Amino acid sequence: MSRAFVKEDGGGEALPERPVSAERNLVTRRGLALIELEAARQRAALAAATARGERDAVAAASRELRYWSARRASAEPVDPPQEGEAITFGMAVTLEDAAGRRRTFRIVGEDEADPKLGRIAWISPVARALTGKWIGDEIELPAGTMEIVAVDRTAEPAPEATPE
Repeated sequence: MSRAFVKEDGGGEALPERPVSAERNLVTRRGLALIELEAARQRAALAAATARGERDAVAAASRELRYWSARRASAEPVDPPQEGEAITFGMAVTLEDAAGRRRTFRIVGEDEADPKLGRIAWISPVARALTGKWIGDEIELPAGTMEIVAVDRTAEPAPEATPE
């Protein structure tokens, strides 16, 4: 019987690759720093797992390192423009509903997005609805109509954390 498709190491199933978005990899300066920190963390995890001889941990760290290395290689850092009256990548936008409730979103790269913290990916429906608009414009969201009441062009600082 042919042994061409039989695993010799007795290990479990190979981990599937993490999918990499087909969209451009726009990143803020903060997002680029986060990608670099995560790649460094995965390099350290790979070295530690290799030293301990833990195959599953080596496979997991290798997969993560491939993902973060690909994201770093394709990263396109973008700074918010300092002039103009159109919302673009990197800006923070404050919206207000008819009841006076406010919500602020910052338009960021896909890997940096965290909607619970108000960071939305530039390819998200909300970010696309905001792009090109300005203070005083209204947008329709699932929660209702909201008015753009403020725009912040200030870039977020890069994290100062070091890899574990």
